[in-house]
Amino acid sequence: MMSNIPDVKLGIIAVSRDCFPVALSQRRRAAIVSAYKGKLYECPVTVENEKDMLSAVADVTAAGCNALVVFLGNFGPETPETLIAKNFDGPCMYVAAAEGDGDLINGRGDAFCGMLNCSYNLGMRHLQAHIPAYPVGTAEDIAAMIADFVPVARAVIGVKNLKIITFGPRPQDFFACNAPIKGLYELGVEVEENSELDLLVSYKAHAGDARIEGVCKDMAAEMGEGKYYPDLLARMAQFELTLLDWAEAHKGARKYVAFADKCWPAFPEAFGFEPCYVNSRLASRGIPVSCEVDIYGALSEYIGACVSGDAVTLLDINNSVPKSLYEAGIAGKYDYALTDTFMGFHCGNTPSCKLCADRAVKYQLIQNRLLENGGEPDFTRGTLEGDIAPSDITFYRLQCDSEGKLRSYIAQGEVLPVATGSFGGIGVFAIPEMGRFYRHVLIEKHYPHHGAVAFGHYGKALFDVFRFLGVGDIAYNQPKSLPYPTENPWA
Repeated sequence: MMSNIPDVKLGIIAVSRDCFPVALSQRRRAAIVSAYKGKLYECPVTVENEKDMLSAVADVTAAGCNALVVFLGNFGPETPETLIAKNFDGPCMYVAAAEGDGDLINGRGDAFCGMLNCSYNLGMRHLQAHIPAYPVGTAEDIAAMIADFVPVARAVIGVKNLKIITFGPRPQDFFACNAPIKGLYELGVEVEENSELDLLVSYKAHAGDARIEGVCKDMAAEMGEGKYYPDLLARMAQFELTLLDWAEAHKGARKYVAFADKCWPAFPEAFGFEPCYVNSRLASRGIPVSCEVDIYGALSEYIGACVSGDAVTLLDINNSVPKSLYEAGIAGKYDYALTDTFMGFHCGNTPSCKLCADRAVKYQLIQNRLLENGGEPDFTRGTLEGDIAPSDITFYRLQCDSEGKLRSYIAQGEVLPVATGSFGGIGVFAIPEMGRFYRHVLIEKHYPHHGAVAFGHYGKALFDVFRFLGVGDIAYNQPKSLPYPTENPWA
């Protein structure tokens, strides 16, 4: 259950230029409400002037709306309609009525023209609003635009009410995770940075917690017999309760939380296990816990959870697919070149619902070599391992670069049904033109090795979210017909 993302409560306000029939906007507004399949509060106040604007905003606020559709049923009053976005505490979408539901003398609304002046006025006032790719349409068209707006609004509301809680310093050897936090404040995200010792003290205080037994039973039921270490469950359950209690106690003025935690090298020996499986369980509830104190990874995951309404994960863009594996399992079966493929991997933070049926709680092989000299695993146990199940995916990230500027990328693709023959939570990913994208976006623009993964194609909504949040650089995997600016045309 995704308990850590907003519930979008939409309202619609119609606006009308006083030299056009107000009934035209009202009739067209009612048609949209009728055409939309979800819940949509219909504001009874039609905005013709600034006093109407204040009354309408007060009405939708009292009705509990946290996102708005501002509908130009005719040309619309430029100042009052744009002030709605200024006075309403939530994301607004602006759309306009197409002609065709009446004669073109008394029934023409000119909203096609009005949308131009509306966007001009929003820009003059530096107001951010969502305007669809083609914002003019019939009631049915606009109903579809509203449905597309819901996940965008959910992500924007979530980001504006999010606190990212961190434990531990960002790793020395992972400079990619050391992005400036300036960008968080520009987005309206709060961050609370803590020591690993704070977490350890809180964890110890949860010893003997009466709820541990119930969490252990839930973990056992989730994994199934033979898929977990029975002696490890109580330790992991204690940690899960520690994080959940910390989130509740430290939300402060915020409604939603995400974590970015230091998970190695000191963590397993100090706590007695690897945190990956617990992290996966929280992610399945819409509470991302990013690895290696990757703050922007946690933020990216949270946005994906809001957009998809589903579990997400954070993976290393890790290793190339061996040519032998490509030829045996991909070539001739799927329309991908070898350079379109790669393996996405992490130690074990991907939720069990996104892994193949043979997934199990195991141990971290690399840390076992480093910390336990490759012997019988003890405190390096706790990863959730298995091949990632075949699925459409969107690989994406929101990042603050070294100059303090926000940038992002989005690439749609799929996880192929090809066994990896490797360890960790891992899958064979295929993204069209990945090789060029890897060089001219990921490397050229200095992105880190971590990428967020949403399980489905959500590029359209993510693009609109990043635009709404003011991200100017949104890169994607461009087709061959569209070269990157840095691409050598003779290569």
